[in-house]
Amino acid sequence: MFSFAVFISGNGSNLQAIIDATLNGAIEGKICCVLSNKKEAYGLVRAKNAKIPTVIIEHDNFKKREDFDDALVESLEKYKPDLIVLAGFMRILTPNFIKPYRGKLINIHPSLLPKYPGLNTHQKVIDNNDPEHGVTVHFVDENLDSGPICAQSSMKVKSKDIEELEKSIHKLEHELYPKVIQDFAKGNLKLRKENE
Repeated sequence: MFSFAVFISGNGSNLQAIIDATLNGAIEGKICCVLSNKKEAYGLVRAKNAKIPTVIIEHDNFKKREDFDDALVESLEKYKPDLIVLAGFMRILTPNFIKPYRGKLINIHPSLLPKYPGLNTHQKVIDNNDPEHGVTVHFVDENLDSGPICAQSSMKVKSKDIEELEKSIHKLEHELYPKVIQDFAKGNLKLRKENE
């Protein structure tokens, strides 16, 4: 059976959408574990409520990013996930983690990449009077928010209120991310090797 790990740092609203999708059959597979770099992340409560194993590895306990990433790799060995889903995981990963999971590591970003990588995307959309905003699911590579795009979903910007915008974007994320995970599970989505 297709199984995947979800990495979080906070509230876990995308995680909840993904849990719901596994329960209603929209994702044919199971979450093998939820990993957080913050022990107070509310997403861990969501995972426990759904009886999903949780792993906490706090990045503050490591001097170097690489050491933290090595601990992530080690912690996943017993779960052997087919895919790793970054859902609000607020860490930049190093090649130590990216290389072993290349092609099996996806992230969701609240902008229409390549526009606005990094933080504060909603504010940038407002500041630039963009008519459109959206979300992108992409494969993770060594550069920030720059890996090959799996899928995007867009919407018209109807409000300059950042909270309204954020709410609308969350709705798009919760619809798109489970669909992309299901595509991967069914073999309809994969990272092409450069020579293919």
